[in-house]
Amino acid sequence: MADLKIKIDNLELKNPVTTASGTFGSGQEYLDFINLDKLGGIFVKGITLENREGNPYPRMAETASGMLNAVGLQNKGVDYFIDEIFPVVKKYDTQIIPNVNGSSIEEYIEVTEKLNSVEEINAIELNISCPNVKEGGMAFGVKKSSVIAVTKAIRKVCDKTLIVKLSPNVTDIAEMAKAVEDNGADAVSLVNTFLGMAIDYKTRTPILSTITGGLSGPAIKPIALRMVWQVANAVKIPVIGIGGIMCAGDAIEFLLAGASAVQVGTANFIDPQISVKIIDGINNYLDENNFSSVKEIIGGMISEI
Repeated sequence: MADLKIKIDNLELKNPVTTASGTFGSGQEYLDFINLDKLGGIFVKGITLENREGNPYPRMAETASGMLNAVGLQNKGVDYFIDEIFPVVKKYDTQIIPNVNGSSIEEYIEVTEKLNSVEEINAIELNISCPNVKEGGMAFGVKKSSVIAVTKAIRKVCDKTLIVKLSPNVTDIAEMAKAVEDNGADAVSLVNTFLGMAIDYKTRTPILSTITGGLSGPAIKPIALRMVWQVANAVKIPVIGIGGIMCAGDAIEFLLAGASAVQVGTANFIDPQISVKIIDGINNYLDENNFSSVKEIIGGMISEI
């Protein structure tokens, strides 16, 4: 068996396969299907300062080769996570990584400070795709000045491994990645969902209550893969690849493009055991191609055809 261990800054993963925030709950929801101890990590469902009920239904819709979601960060708040959820999930032999959200820099700071005080939490993922209420609802992650401001502010109050999750809804994602790298990020994860929409042509009405939502699944993989490759060649910090990973082959593509680890998202809804199957598939690929460590294939795409 090949060595699958990976380090993201100081964060040690037993393998490069993790689950994406918002698709795996806190992990407990999948206990009937897989052994959580086998995962490299779990990026838990997005956490906000206060309880959020999320958006009105309907807030999910199936699309060609993917899905739209507009759940709206439904969660019970950071204090509930710390007091009720984390004490249960921390017993699993995997990294539990909270996904931090806020509608202002002040909220981001307060959520991070609370999580930073929990000794057993080794990393946080900073989701900068949230709408900035002080900027008229524009997401933090689509404006370079906001990207810099929130990353810099969180770095000051976070002594854990800081992973910044990038929005793909920008002109130059490599520029955004360099901005967070220059302002204290230890790693980046990308991509978050693409902005999309769906219409019921029979009723002539939008399918989602919010009209637009985040597109994920196989449809976005080629674009996500391109962005991961661009960012991996633009920054020195580790990259975690996300976007339409449905099998081991997909995950290996992201690793070859330069990702040090991957997050599996939409595929969990189709096959709740997929993450473990991907881990096994990566190991088989390494053995079959005589690689002793997964590190040997990171950024290993052969560009000459």
